[in-house]
Amino acid sequence: MEKFIKFEGLVAPLDRNNVDTDAIIPKQFLKSIQRSGFGPNAFDEWRYMDHGEPGMDHGKRPKNPNFVLNQERYQGASILLARSNFGCGSSREHAPWALADYGFKVILAESFADIFFNNSFKNGLLPIVLPKAELDALFGLVEYTPGFKLTVDLQAQLVARPDGYAIPFQVDPFRKECLLNGWDDIGLTLRHAEAIREFEERRQQTQPWLFA
Repeated sequence: MEKFIKFEGLVAPLDRNNVDTDAIIPKQFLKSIQRSGFGPNAFDEWRYMDHGEPGMDHGKRPKNPNFVLNQERYQGASILLARSNFGCGSSREHAPWALADYGFKVILAESFADIFFNNSFKNGLLPIVLPKAELDALFGLVEYTPGFKLTVDLQAQLVARPDGYAIPFQVDPFRKECLLNGWDDIGLTLRHAEAIREFEERRQQTQPWLFA
């Protein structure tokens, strides 16, 4: 998992409440357990005019011109601005996989569904809870400022606007440490690789019948 310390990115506004995980990545794409390759199907039913299935050539599919992520000004967006209860619905970990594979690094919302919130941190995606008034202001700035970007400083726990105004946010210290160091669950385990190796060597000597 890549380290997340300080990041600047283009902001895309998704002005909807209760965006569920089936909208983020529809159920027909859950057959794969690889973490990559889901980006083209993020928000599939909203991005495309036809019904999507695994294996389709997405470059040939008709896109919905009214969906925000299909608009030219938001191409390359890496910060998603959302509303309340983002990531509700099923517990599928494919949802943060799809968002990360699309290119998002940060999601700003008034609230998140608990399981999605936890899964996001485990996959290098930073979900940030902001007050409604701050989100309202950001939606307005994004609408009237083409190319609007934000800087997210995880170490300082600040979301900074181009005008210098900074919004503080809260993050669990352990999750913060994991993101700053790029540790997912496997990375956390590998920090103890030497101790694990020594334990296995001792076990082979004291319980050799397990390895016969």
